[in-house]
Amino acid sequence: MQPSTFLYFCEVLRKEWGLENTNNIVMEEQVAMFLYIVGKHFDQRSICARFQHSLESVNHVRRVVRAVAKLGKHLMRPSNDDDLPHHIKFNEKGYPWFKDCVGAIEGTHVSAWVLAKKKNFRGRKFTVTQNVLCACNFNIEFTFVYSGWEGTANDSRVFLDAVTHPEVNFPWPRQGQYYIVDSGFPCTTGFPPYQGERYHLQYYRGRGWNPTSYKELFNYRHSSLRNVIERSFGILKARFPILKLMPYYKPVKQRIMVVVCCVVHNFI
Repeated sequence: MQPSTFLYFCEVLRKEWGLENTNNIVMEEQVAMFLYIVGKHFDQRSICARFQHSLESVNHVRRVVRAVAKLGKHLMRPSNDDDLPHHIKFNEKGYPWFKDCVGAIEGTHVSAWVLAKKKNFRGRKFTVTQNVLCACNFNIEFTFVYSGWEGTANDSRVFLDAVTHPEVNFPWPRQGQYYIVDSGFPCTTGFPPYQGERYHLQYYRGRGWNPTSYKELFNYRHSSLRNVIERSFGILKARFPILKLMPYYKPVKQRIMVVVCCVVHNFI
């Protein structure tokens, strides 16, 4: 985060969400400690040594987490702009065939810490993870984050739970618009590719691997657009190492930490 972005971030948290100085630590230092935790993967005792504060003072980072989570309600939502995304409007692979697409939906696995008896959090690679469902637009900004599901849950199950519970506030697209999804999702609000045909971009690389039918051509262009959410996940996990090795937080706080990382990503 650039210094100017950091100062503006602090100003927004102060004016909009009431984050203030405490008796022992100024507000900017509280935000800096929060960013060190999510961006450098420092534990609280390392933060105490780095900023020369007691453990009790470092616990004020919780106030920053709550303020950033509130900020997410305004930063993580679909745009009301009716103009076509530049990524589609000036892309021969996307226009005019995907002119009504508003983004992509996909699930990803981030690190989790749970009790040993909760074996349902062990994902496909036998590591403890939580499955996080995200939607993003073509500006690599997250518009929806649904975290906390165990690593063994598949994306379709998490998606159906998100769209059937009103309290989750899933960002439904406008009439005639849709998200692009992979074949593991139902056709509830997304546009999946043709099954049984080549899909991923690596299958179209090299000589002689051009699409040979209209279904393969559609899958190729579909995969090129859906790649935006894979890039979003890559940037997010590279920017916030806490998502690769979650500290010993309570399950509720682990869910919130995923959300606040996405909020800071959008702000940047």
